[in-house]
Formats: sequence, C-alpha cells, structure tokens
Amino acid sequence: MIVAVAADHAGFPLKARVLEAIRSAGCELLDLGVHAPTPAVDYPDTARAVGQAVVSGQAGRGILLCGSSAGVVVAANKMRGVRAAVAHDTYTAHQMVEHDHVNVCCMGARVIGPELAAEVAAAFMRASFTNEERHVRRLQKVLAMEQEGA
Repeated sequence: MIVAVAADHAGFPLKARVLEAIRSAGCELLDLGVHAPTPAVDYPDTARAVGQAVVSGQAGRGILLCGSSAGVVVAANKMRGVRAAVAHDTYTAHQMVEHDHVNVCCMGARVIGPELAAEVAAAFMRASFTNEERHVRRLQKVLAMEQEGA
C-alpha cells in the first residue's frame, strides 16, 4: 500500500518517526511535505495534498500531522471521498478503519509524542475494513450524506 503523508510546521516534529513507522510496516511512502519546521504551508494545503492523493488512487491511505489534529481533520473531511479521523491511541487507529473505513489518519504533534505516533501509524496501516453488514450499512449512510452535501 502507498501512504501519503504531509505535515504543516506544527506537525513536523512527528513526521520523521511516522515516516519510519510506515516504511517499517512495509508500505510505500508518498511524502508530500513539509520538509522543514518553518511555517511555509498552511494545514488546509497539506490536507488537500493528502486528500487528493487518496481520492485519486495515487495513495491507498493518508496521514496528516499538525499541532492538534483539529485543523487537518476538518479540512480533509471537506473533500469528497476522504474519511478522516483523529487517532491519538492505537485502539482508535485500528477501529476507525475496521468499522468506519477511514482512509486518512490525523495526529497532533502538540498532543502525542513521536513513539506513540509511530504506534498509531502502524496500527492504522495494519487495519482493514471488516465488511460486516452493520459497518457496510453505516458507511453507505455516510456516503449518501456526502453525496447529498448534508
């Protein structure tokens, strides 16, 4: 699987460790920046870059890093086809994929440290959607809401 990763300046402190965890999980990497901790790019720009990579099929999943995770999750969820959620623990990281078919994981560098972020990223990468009837039914309702613009 190819994983698109992007961070703004506030998320940059987690980026190197998250990239290492993705490689260790056997995934290919699409590094969409930033490459320095200077505030050169805003979080909506990073969310758009990862969202476009996921929606276009260039990447199977994405990881977004900012200060709190709030900005990137809000911005990413404005894009059709993106199902982004915040995970600052390993349970949420796998459950959001298994039950909700989340394709973009968002983390905040001012909330968790690099080692936990690496564990969260690994749990997110290992997880797969269960395809259980109740989860499929709920996902269909979410997708209908997205189409309606509700």
